[in-house]
Amino acid sequence: MDAEGIDSTEAIRRVSAQIVFTTHTPVPAGHDRFNVDLVEEHLGPMRAALGLDLRGLMALGRTDPADFAEPFCMTVLALKLSHRANAVSSLHGQVSRAMWAPLFPGVREEHVPIGHITNGVHVKSWLAPQMKQLYDRHLSPDWLTFGGDARLWDAVDDIDDGELWETHQTLKAQLIAMARRRAVMQAERRGEPPSIIAALRRALSPDALTIGFARRFATYKRANLVLQDLEAVASLVNQPQMPLQFIFAGKSHPRDEGGKALIQQVYRLSRETGFHNRIVFVEDYDTYIARRLVQGVDLWLNNPLRPLEASGTSGMKLPPNGGLNLSVLDGWWCEGHNGKNGWAIGAEIENGDGEFQNEVDASSLYQLLENQIIPLYYAKPDGKLPLAWLQLMRESIRSVTPVFNTHRMVEEYTERLYIPAAKAHHEFSRDGWRAATVLSQWKAQMRKDWPQVRISDVQIGNKDRQNIHVGDSLQVTARVHLGPLDPKHVRVEAYHGEAENDLLRDPAVTIFGEGRRVGDDGDYIYEGLIPASESGTYGFNVRVIPTYPHLLQAHELRLIAWA
Repeated sequence: MDAEGIDSTEAIRRVSAQIVFTTHTPVPAGHDRFNVDLVEEHLGPMRAALGLDLRGLMALGRTDPADFAEPFCMTVLALKLSHRANAVSSLHGQVSRAMWAPLFPGVREEHVPIGHITNGVHVKSWLAPQMKQLYDRHLSPDWLTFGGDARLWDAVDDIDDGELWETHQTLKAQLIAMARRRAVMQAERRGEPPSIIAALRRALSPDALTIGFARRFATYKRANLVLQDLEAVASLVNQPQMPLQFIFAGKSHPRDEGGKALIQQVYRLSRETGFHNRIVFVEDYDTYIARRLVQGVDLWLNNPLRPLEASGTSGMKLPPNGGLNLSVLDGWWCEGHNGKNGWAIGAEIENGDGEFQNEVDASSLYQLLENQIIPLYYAKPDGKLPLAWLQLMRESIRSVTPVFNTHRMVEEYTERLYIPAAKAHHEFSRDGWRAATVLSQWKAQMRKDWPQVRISDVQIGNKDRQNIHVGDSLQVTARVHLGPLDPKHVRVEAYHGEAENDLLRDPAVTIFGEGRRVGDDGDYIYEGLIPASESGTYGFNVRVIPTYPHLLQAHELRLIAWA
């Protein structure tokens, strides 16, 4: 604004073309909202410098600018001031489109312009040196450079069973040594009895199936889900021939009383008879502890309350190290789980509260552990190695590592978001921002004239309107009133899909042909053919949306007219 002498409206218009916004959480508390007094107190000087009045600034952060009681939301601000937005997993994309659909009135939820790029982890940062050496020998010395090539990972089948298992067991022994050392230090600092300290020196067994749970102790992550039925847990951890053990780690927000209570619950249980050598809580969670855990545990437990896990990345760090995942189908695991590389907990309950979901998931978790996971881990047909478990390890490595990594993630951001944003900025900035100015003028006129747009009639041309054979098309004619609008600046579409409970499932769009003017009142006739590609019961609607060469989103103006 200072350098070019333009106002805030023009500055926002120019900058927004090159902004990419990533939304990170479906949890309401993760989307900051502030009342008007707080906004004015802290942003008043900046608002004045921008030449905005308080109402204008608040409107940028409100879903409904006319609702003066609505607080200022940072996420709304970001979505309004960017032309490209993405979530961090496929499921999170669905959830985000539903969350922010009110920002795009008239736009069907599935077409809200929020895409997704699933998160990934930096493999080299989390990979154990022993596993890297294994891959150097069996994949190629430069495998890290080409780690996104799925074909490269087929070579894990050539790794000897004994070599893979021995490498994993070495890492597991390092983890247990660290957990014991930390637990003893913690107990000594608290002045616990010598008997407790002596027991902690012997806690955990390198031969027992070891499950790790480590993350921020937010209540929706349900750190205590596996502890819902303590009798069931006691039975599982104390089986003489097939023992199970847990290592917990993590922190809570200082003001999250629920999260702190979960940590206390886990700690208290670790001191109870029957659990004290099978459950360990490691304090002062940091990246060192995290590395030891993801490199050494057999199984990673992740059980947030679906769909509140936007992506999650902790479970992605296990497969490169030969670990497996046991998780609800939330976040990245919806995409990563293939039925052969780990386990999925429970099923989403559509008409039930959180407590009922907890019961369903806890029951599923216990059944998976008792009937599938524990027996499989201890099944050693040759008397030495868990051959079926080793195959799961290989599949986990092969299916997850080349996909859920930062190489793939950054490549997708670059190709799908950053390069298009840079090109848009370059296009708009040419000739003294001429394209941006013309587009701005067109938008202003379109918003002024759009209230006159309406679809006055829709007709089906087929003789048999109820039964269209597969391979044929439904002939649709729509009469649209455009008023003063230029017909080349609108697009008339059929919105169609399989009908299910008055909704269209997996909808598609068919664009009608060029309109034919009828009369002198701004009416046009549009015709189109909706293909019947599959059998079933289908429905459709007709809509009109604005279109212009320099629009960055189909729904950028948030204008739409339905029949």
